[in-house]
Amino acid sequence: MKREYPVFDTDILIVGGGSAGTMAAIRAKTVHPELDVLILEKGDVKYSGCIARGMDALNIVAIPGISSPEEYVEGNGMACDGIMDEPVNYRMAERSYDVMQRLIDWGVCFPKFDGEYEVLQVHPKGRFCVTMKEPELKKILAEKALQMGVRVMNRTMAVELLKNGESVCGAVALNIRTGEPSVIRAKSVILSAGGTARFGLPDNGHLYGIYDFPGNTGDGYMLAYRAGAELSGFEYTLVYYITKDINAPLLYITLTRGAHLLNAFNERRDKDHPSIKSMFAEHLENQGPLRIRLSHLPEEKIKEIEDILFSTERPACQRFHEGRDNNFRTGEIELWPTEVFLCGGHGLTGVRINENGETNVPGLYAAGDTSLCARGHLSGAFVYGEICAENAGVYAKSMPLAPVDEAAVAAVLDHLDKRRAQGDNEISVDEFEYKVRRIIGDYLKPPKNEYKLNRALWWMKRFRKELDTVVRIESVHDLFKALEVENIIQCGYLSAVASKERKETRWYPWHYRTDYPERNDLEWKKHVVLTRGDGPEDVHVTYRDVIKMAKGGEN
Repeated sequence: MKREYPVFDTDILIVGGGSAGTMAAIRAKTVHPELDVLILEKGDVKYSGCIARGMDALNIVAIPGISSPEEYVEGNGMACDGIMDEPVNYRMAERSYDVMQRLIDWGVCFPKFDGEYEVLQVHPKGRFCVTMKEPELKKILAEKALQMGVRVMNRTMAVELLKNGESVCGAVALNIRTGEPSVIRAKSVILSAGGTARFGLPDNGHLYGIYDFPGNTGDGYMLAYRAGAELSGFEYTLVYYITKDINAPLLYITLTRGAHLLNAFNERRDKDHPSIKSMFAEHLENQGPLRIRLSHLPEEKIKEIEDILFSTERPACQRFHEGRDNNFRTGEIELWPTEVFLCGGHGLTGVRINENGETNVPGLYAAGDTSLCARGHLSGAFVYGEICAENAGVYAKSMPLAPVDEAAVAAVLDHLDKRRAQGDNEISVDEFEYKVRRIIGDYLKPPKNEYKLNRALWWMKRFRKELDTVVRIESVHDLFKALEVENIIQCGYLSAVASKERKETRWYPWHYRTDYPERNDLEWKKHVVLTRGDGPEDVHVTYRDVIKMAKGGEN
């Protein structure tokens, strides 16, 4: 029987409407105005992604006369312990100042003091972090994209990419409110669906009490993986160290304005240029919890910090601190490790790209936390959103729309129907997700060893089977949640494979192998690359050398 489903056509399909996705859409309509651009967004594009509201800084901007792309590449290479493809990060830094100027033209506020931008040092070398004061950043980007004629399908999850031969040619999608599937034919596809924020379980026990956008469940990684793209950095298992129980930003907002950082023994730590990594390491060594003290600061400086935290960053911060009786003028703010998560922007996990935003799959591009622009943060999302848009547009102009592969679509719809038929099973999706993520925290959160990683593999295999046999699907909400958990499980499996493969300690404490406690540059100064084999458990592991810059700033 022939399946019935709506088919939509576009030139450039963007999966994920966060920072990178909206910037890609704007750039695509700017340089290729004749092309149709469509965003699939699991939430609402107006307030989606990791900057659902605003941002207090643009982390990486090479401002002429203050810093250079070469200096950034040197410093970020140090922060990445040498595992960074230099051309990708160089291109990001090289274009960062132009992106900042475009943001200013659109009304984004970068305050000046005595005629100069405030540029902070938060990197090992050089000053690149430019203060921003824009509580409506995401709204500005979303409205700009819509004004330029970008089409958006909100509340729509990409379930599978479609291919024509070796090339990507569209996607199968699911409306997460109605359950209606659809097919999108596209000439090129940009993946910008975030990382795997919803991975480990927070200590507070809340499924959605996580550091980054809770809708980020590895969708972009898994779409790329199943389409044949190369992934890397899945052993870079991030744990942040920020405000206890709310997982909200705090460190550099306060320390750059004079706050004191103390450990459990009242020893000052702010004089040593502390990082998330060093604070987490200190906590693991039983010197924590660390905390921030502001009581010595003048009133105007405390008000400045409160203004950033309570408006530009997250309005919920004010309610949280009031509920905890945290008085910035007399008390302290306790810090604590977050859950473990996978991320390109804050870490090194992602779909491998070159300096043109291209993956190894023709027609497929990646940006933001989905892509591997090592520790690129928001700047990386913005710049590679633009780069992907430019090149995806050129590619789209050379390609016709491919016919719908009805057999491939039917296989996806059969999978959805199979999930819908699980209405009589005993375990709710939420209960199952809780256990999956608790086990990920037990076995994949550093420190690691061979035994723990083998247990992680065993559990992920078991969870994959149990998702089919014991999980109850009673509604559309349960259906898309099950698809998310499916992606989380596979990300867990890949993370265990990569972590087991890298037999050394690197990026301490995030890939801390207690059975291989030393860093080994001789054997392991390289990428561990994962590609899909014949099934979910068939993971092909290869290695890639770190790509260095040639002289003169060219690859």
